[in-house]
Amino acid sequence: MPPAPNRCRRSDPAHDTPRPTGSGEQNRLRPLLRQVMTTTAETSALPADPSSADLDVPSVTARHFGLAVLALAMGGFAIGTTEFVTMGLLPQIASGVDVSIPTGGHVISAYAVGVVVGAPVLAFLGARLPRRALLVALMAAFAVGNVLSALAGSYEQLMVARFAAGLPHGAYFGVASLVAASMARPSRKGRAVALVMLGLSVANVIGVPAATVLGQELGWRAAYWASGGLALVTLALVAWFVPSCPGDPGASGRRELAAFKVPQVWLTLLAGAVGFGGMFAVYSYIAPVVTDVAGLGERSVAVFLLAFGLGMVAGTWLAGIMADWSIFRSLIIGGVGMAATMLAFYVAAPHGWAALPVVFLITTLGSVLVVNLQLRLMDVAGDAQTLGAAMNHASLNIANALGAWLGGLVIAAGWGLRAPALVGLVLSIAGVAILLLSAALHVRQRDVVPA
Repeated sequence: MPPAPNRCRRSDPAHDTPRPTGSGEQNRLRPLLRQVMTTTAETSALPADPSSADLDVPSVTARHFGLAVLALAMGGFAIGTTEFVTMGLLPQIASGVDVSIPTGGHVISAYAVGVVVGAPVLAFLGARLPRRALLVALMAAFAVGNVLSALAGSYEQLMVARFAAGLPHGAYFGVASLVAASMARPSRKGRAVALVMLGLSVANVIGVPAATVLGQELGWRAAYWASGGLALVTLALVAWFVPSCPGDPGASGRRELAAFKVPQVWLTLLAGAVGFGGMFAVYSYIAPVVTDVAGLGERSVAVFLLAFGLGMVAGTWLAGIMADWSIFRSLIIGGVGMAATMLAFYVAAPHGWAALPVVFLITTLGSVLVVNLQLRLMDVAGDAQTLGAAMNHASLNIANALGAWLGGLVIAAGWGLRAPALVGLVLSIAGVAILLLSAALHVRQRDVVPA
């Protein structure tokens, strides 16, 4: 049986106050940029979660925390595996439902649309539900979507099934992040959320390659059966090890939707949709760049994809540490770093293996951005934390579509296969500009509103 007490602790404002962020608050005469970064970093500390609980014995807390986070991360592993395995098996899937490969690519888009639609809708409907029960329900729905994908007898049925499989994606990560943060000590909330997101990163290193091989050997449907099985394993682990976290009884649809009235929510979502689009501009076209620009063999593509996955793992781990230092500064470092690595990739691409470490750095810094965007949304959404946390993955799926689309445009315009890296550079800089605008707005509001 899971160690007791197996429940979320309720926060005590006397003990869960945010950590001071340093000397920035003692010097109001610094330049505006420094002031913006310091004051915004202060507000980026996660507020106490109203569904937290009492875990008074440290040894019990540590043991329970590890099992619970493992269960939550397993959900990320299952979701990451099914999201990206379709790309690896696209020729087999297209042949299996008797469509062309370009038409089969719409199956990937159907899943992304499901994520964008499902994140706000399910967060809206589930805000008052107990969080463990909501996670179990979301994983059950995810399992059903994958089973329907495996059973699909036509292209149209597969499109509907992939849309259904994508619906729980954003809501699951949002609720799982809130639960992880509520279990952690105030000084380690960032690392707790990063550990949940780590499941998605590890999926790109282990789950996706394994499911791809499985689909190639046993047929593409086997990959979706495997994803459904992973979802059922997650469901059992969450039900057994995750604390019983009550929902927010004060939540309502109106209150959740109020998050969309907050300019900081829109700016943070926009920063993710634009700034993270740069990574997908490069990732979407990495195969032809490796073979046609870098002059390497087709088998080298797998090595570059592995570097992408390892970078995600490293970046997610690093993001948790950085978030506990400063969420906003981590966002700026991630955005500026991505811009620099995009330029480095443009320069290094013709030089073969010299581009490999750059690919690793792109996804490392991109993962720093993703985790801290998740944390910032959980903060700026205020009382609508469920919706705010869930919308991060809707934003990232928009980034996926935007980056791939713009990258394809510049290639079609005759600018060459390296041009998407320049698109990524521009998108990364734009994302940083949006974040700075967000911070400047915060400073202005703080100065206008009396304390």
